Amino acid sequence: MVVAAILVGIVALEHLYILFMEMFLWTSPNVRKRFGTTESFAKETKALAANQGLYNGFLAAGLIWGLLYPDVSTGYQIQTFFLACVLIAAIYGSFTAKRSIIVVQGIPAAAALIAVLLTW
Repeated sequence: MVVAAILVGIVALEHLYILFMEMFLWTSPNVRKRFGTTESFAKETKALAANQGLYNGFLAAGLIWGLLYPDVSTGYQIQTFFLACVLIAAIYGSFTAKRSIIVVQGIPAAAALIAVLLTW
């Protein structure tokens, strides 16, 4: 139970971090380097990145909601749903955007999902 909660918390924190990078730091040199974008591309896609960051924030919010939900069984269901969403997004992103997404986002989500399912 504790391991699952820690893993879900890590995935939620990761998506809050992604939200922050995409919404507020998209054009900064460090974030451009991390995402492999040029200065001009980052400026042109700033609004799109912010929108994408917002979606990452929704994933984090759902995971946090699941962790804090007073009924443990329902909380696990919420966590399962949002972890599945993260995993599907990671798989899709690894095919369409950058292969490393499956490692950076997919593996933590899969580990957390397995832990939640084993706990539930």
